Amino acid sequence: MDARRKVEVGEDELVALRKEEFASGIVVKALGGHYYVRAGDETGETVDCGLRGRLKRSRLETDLVAVGDQVRFRHLADGRGVIEEVLPRRTALTRKSPRLGLEAEQVIVANPDQAVFVFAIREPVPHLRMLDRFLVVAEVNELPAVICVNKIDLADEGEPQAVFGIYEDLGYRVLYTSAVTGEGVDALREVLVGRLSVLAGPSGVGKTSLLNAIEPGLGLAVRETSRKTGKGRHATVVPEIIPLKAGGYVADTPGLKALALWDLVPEELDACFPEMRPWVAHCRYPGCSHVHEPGCAVRAAVERGEISPARYDSYVRLRENLAETDWWE
Repeated sequence: MDARRKVEVGEDELVALRKEEFASGIVVKALGGHYYVRAGDETGETVDCGLRGRLKRSRLETDLVAVGDQVRFRHLADGRGVIEEVLPRRTALTRKSPRLGLEAEQVIVANPDQAVFVFAIREPVPHLRMLDRFLVVAEVNELPAVICVNKIDLADEGEPQAVFGIYEDLGYRVLYTSAVTGEGVDALREVLVGRLSVLAGPSGVGKTSLLNAIEPGLGLAVRETSRKTGKGRHATVVPEIIPLKAGGYVADTPGLKALALWDLVPEELDACFPEMRPWVAHCRYPGCSHVHEPGCAVRAAVERGEISPARYDSYVRLRENLAETDWWE
């Protein structure tokens, strides 16, 4: 036993001594035990990496390696690599996934800096209930949320602000853009550069056109990723993130709607609606659902016009849906 312990310590010390030989990078794609790591040096090369055996025995409660993870890896003679270390995650967009009979965490994107939700003011008309669901995703995962309102060239003057201004009042950053005229594109580019952004929105809102306006070819890359992985009930949600030439990454997230309420109990939903938080403590009954109880301060605020009736309706519908368990699309 003592000899074995000495050998194990020796291996760890060897790894520590050889760390200067390791390269650093970010996992941009994970597929079938292959982890594609974009090197953080001036080459920016992408290396197909395997996982060090000792790492496979750790992190049983969560994914070993996920897209967005910062790692240290070693180059092999055949051009491939081996991940030697996964750095601690700052943040993670996750869901709960049954694994070996246990509740395990499935990481969709590791280390995201923000979520950017893209909707059109017209063609298609904005689905605000979906937006409210997306914002719950951001609140649950403690991600800063940015709302991008596209196709403003199709709208009447003041129409986009009239529809989405309520979210600005709640403290969310709202950008108004047109991929056709270029209005607002520079502001969106500034939001994306230097960050890992989780991108979501319904089809047809112009995400591809916006991304191509920001950086030609970027939208096409995201679209191809979505085509390969966005079908089926158990498709991988985010197998790849796309680098920006100016710095930063974009992760497209088909199926994000399905994750919004996966790990949330009904009693916690009101905390995901910023406008409700100040009123919850004033309800007559602790644990008030804000649906039917007398003396509900939240419903009273709705009646006084201090909380949007549409947002309140989203809350009620989402709360009703919490009992559903099959969210995957």
